[in-house]
Amino acid sequence: MSQLARWITCVLITQFTVAVLAADFVPPPIRSYPHDPTAFTQGLVWDRGLLYESTGRYGHSTLSVRELKTGRVLRRHDLPKAMFGEGIALVGDEIIQLTWQEHQAFVYDKASLRLKRTLPYAWEGWGLAYDGRHLIASDGSAQLRFLDPATLHEVRRLNVTDGGQHIDQLNELEYVKGEILANVYGSDRIARISPQTGRVLAWIELAYLFPEQQRPARDAVLNGIAYDAAQDVLIVTGKHWPKLFVIPAP
Repeated sequence: MSQLARWITCVLITQFTVAVLAADFVPPPIRSYPHDPTAFTQGLVWDRGLLYESTGRYGHSTLSVRELKTGRVLRRHDLPKAMFGEGIALVGDEIIQLTWQEHQAFVYDKASLRLKRTLPYAWEGWGLAYDGRHLIASDGSAQLRFLDPATLHEVRRLNVTDGGQHIDQLNELEYVKGEILANVYGSDRIARISPQTGRVLAWIELAYLFPEQQRPARDAVLNGIAYDAAQDVLIVTGKHWPKLFVIPAP
């Protein structure tokens, strides 16, 4: 093979490798449960048989604990009207809730939802997850921040890509079996992300759960991911969705 031929072959291989996109996966729904259609869902956490939900919008932001099967609210905390609730994560016996542009995180006692303290941070708050060591936060860009859970001080950042292209609008997060799951805002897809490289390993396609033509508004998009480790399933929903769906975990 001539030198020119080798160069052309290398270029073609490189271009092909960069262009390879993560595969799509459409999981079958296992079951569904009622969900409050007025809830502007921003984050979900599942713990010991209870569903914790954060909702947004000024004057309507809340943190609540609900029964999954009935949707009944067991406990609820209303945020101040000037606060826009965002993602949540469970760290030990505490729930941490971000706010959108207010640069404050609220730390609650998990059992009572009593507010214990607040923590400042400098970026927009979108999604939040916990990997057992660090909090992982999104801000609507293609970057994820790894944070000290005690202080929210930044430890490192991760750029998320698929086929060499940055994937922005990363929103609701969950950490599942060594992978970061991230909903892309405005879409009905969840990216499975390597926390080491930031590469999208696969996509979970969920548009079929609540078809767009049935939705009450344009902002009624997928935005809620919780993981039930005991059953190895995901619990997903969206803003103003009337149902929560249980699907197999990847």
